[in-house]
Amino acid sequence: MTSRAHMEKKSAAVNSVVAAVFLTSLKISVGWMTGSLGILAEAAHSGLDMVAALITWLAVRISDKPADQDHLYGHGKVENLSALFETVLLLVTCVWIIHEAYDRLFFKTVVVEASVWAFLVMAVSIAVDISRSKMLYKVAREHKSQALEADALHFRTDIWSSAVVILGLFCVKLSDWFPSAAWLQKADAIAALGVALIVIFVSMELGLRTLRGLLDTAPKGMVEQITRIIAEIPGVRNFHRVRVRDAGARTFVDAHVLVDGTQSLEAAHRLTDQIEAAIRSAVPNADVTVHAEPFPADGVHLDDERII
Repeated sequence: MTSRAHMEKKSAAVNSVVAAVFLTSLKISVGWMTGSLGILAEAAHSGLDMVAALITWLAVRISDKPADQDHLYGHGKVENLSALFETVLLLVTCVWIIHEAYDRLFFKTVVVEASVWAFLVMAVSIAVDISRSKMLYKVAREHKSQALEADALHFRTDIWSSAVVILGLFCVKLSDWFPSAAWLQKADAIAALGVALIVIFVSMELGLRTLRGLLDTAPKGMVEQITRIIAEIPGVRNFHRVRVRDAGARTFVDAHVLVDGTQSLEAAHRLTDQIEAAIRSAVPNADVTVHAEPFPADGVHLDDERII
């Protein structure tokens, strides 16, 4: 990880924390003044986004540390743990939102004031979320950061959930203008339920992706891509034990290649260097290990039957 990449990731994480603190404070203030559960739900959502942004910032700092005696493959898995913790936080928030919305729909009567401030704070929230989600996605994709990508996914979700809250507030405003449509007062609680459903959907998707990373699931299509690269290298007779896994921003690739056993050790080493370079050109920031073995005369390899 270069110092430039580390600084860009760190800067993106810090900007995300600042934006989350601003939006959380703004939504709590306006939600409390207006009594809008939709805005308070969004404030709780933004509050957990703030916690998640702080965790992401810490994860980015730790994950970019080089390998040491206790962590021979580096600290990249910290990003996966960060994303898993964010998922749990979001699901906890959903439980509170659904419980409060249920109470307001069937048991409690809460007067919601759909003031201009309520609409303004949600519009500001959408503008900030669009800006920071674009910034986070850009840095996450450039430097293959799962923690920043999870953060960006949260804020992109905020855009849709804020739009749902605005719709709920508009329905409440309609009930003020048309007393015969008093039932629209319940729209704010329904909007809060909409926020919760959106967050649950995104949380489950994020949780599954995080678990795949923690369980060393091979990135989709990566094994096939690497086997094609190896097969095209002149001098490779066959190959097996092609293994791929992600750890944070790094991709670890292992492969055993079968080569002409009569060539010199130096020639075999040059061939493995060529294979490693070809894989790295296709998979940036990859840690590649290629092991050369002599190709058996009968074409049968006793140690591994998965020769392709």
